[in-house]
Amino acid sequence: MSESRKKALVTGASGFLGGAITRRLVREGGYDVAILVRPTSNLRDLADVIDQVEVVHGDLTDHLSLERATKGVDVVFHSAARVDERGTRAQFVAENLTATQHLLDGARRNGAQRFVFISSPSALMDRDGGDQVNVDESVPYPTRFLNLYSETKAAAERAVLAANGAGFTTCALRPRAIWGAGDRSGPIVRLLSRAAAGSLPDLSYGKAVYASLCHVENIAEASVQAAASEKVGGKAYFVADAEQTNVWGFLGEVAVGLGYAAPSRQPNQRVLNAAVTILDAIWKVPYIATRWSPPLSRYAVALMTRTATYDTSAATTDFGYQPVVDRDAGLADFLAWLDAQGGVVTLTENLR
Repeated sequence: MSESRKKALVTGASGFLGGAITRRLVREGGYDVAILVRPTSNLRDLADVIDQVEVVHGDLTDHLSLERATKGVDVVFHSAARVDERGTRAQFVAENLTATQHLLDGARRNGAQRFVFISSPSALMDRDGGDQVNVDESVPYPTRFLNLYSETKAAAERAVLAANGAGFTTCALRPRAIWGAGDRSGPIVRLLSRAAAGSLPDLSYGKAVYASLCHVENIAEASVQAAASEKVGGKAYFVADAEQTNVWGFLGEVAVGLGYAAPSRQPNQRVLNAAVTILDAIWKVPYIATRWSPPLSRYAVALMTRTATYDTSAATTDFGYQPVVDRDAGLADFLAWLDAQGGVVTLTENLR
C-alpha cells in the first residue's frame, strides 16, 4: 500500500448498505478496501468489485476475528448489525453493542484513525412518543425504547461517540429506512411483499405520515465524506434524501406500479393495539424470537404511523453532505432492479 493511500475496512459488506459503501470506496480510488464477512456470506452483489477488495473472514460474535480484521486499517466503516426484529436480547446485545465495542477497541489498538458507525434514527424514537418533525441532533435518547434493535443501536452509538479522542476520530450516521436497487430484505421490500400478498393494512387512518427516507447511494456518499472530515469527532448526524416522503402515498404508488392494489384495509385501532401487545409478548419467547420476525410489532406500527423527518444541515455543514440520488431517479432504478429479480414476490419468498 502506498503512503498516499488509506486502508478501509467495511463490516456488513455482504449486505445492502455495506456493499454500497464497498463499491463507493472502490470507485473513490483512494482506498485499499478490505471487507469483513462470514465464510458463508453470499457475495453475489459484490461481483463487479470482488477482485479489487481483500476478503477477511470473521463474525460479529468472535472478538478475536474483529481484532485481526482491524490490523493495518486506517478507517473503519461499521455497517454490520442485527437489524430486523428476529432475535433475543442476548443476540441483539452481542451483535449490536458488544461487537461494536470490540471493533472500536481493536481499531484503536491497531492504529486506525477513523471510525464511521452506521446508526439509526430508531435510537431516538421513544416507545410512547409521537411525531418527530424536522428534528435535529439535539433530540435526546429516550428513556424507553421501542424494541431491542432501537435500544442496542442507541447503546452502540453512545459507545462510538464516547470513544472519540486524540488520534481516533469517531462519528455516527443516522439514515432512516435505507432503500434502492439491491435491497433484498429492507423495510420497503418487506412492506411491498405484504402489499403483493394483500396483507398490508393501511395504518394511516386518513393522516399524512411523512418520513425522511435515505437512498442507499446517499448514505454511502455521506459515509465516505464523513470519514474525510475534520469536524465530525464525537458527533452523530441525520442523513436523508432531499425529499420528505408521504409514506402511504409512496407505498401505494409503488404497489400500483408493480401491479398490486394500494393498501386500503384499515383495522380497528383497538384490535390492532391489542394484537401488537400480544405479539410483543409472544416474541419474547426465545424459541419463537430466534426463528421468525413478528408479523406486526409496536416498532413496525410506530414506523408506519409516526411522522419522522430530519434536519440534515449539520451533515451539510460538517462534511458537505448533499444527496447524490433523487427520489424519482432512485425509484426508477429500484423498480427496474426488482423486475430483473423476477419481482418482489420472488425476491422475498425466503425471507423470515
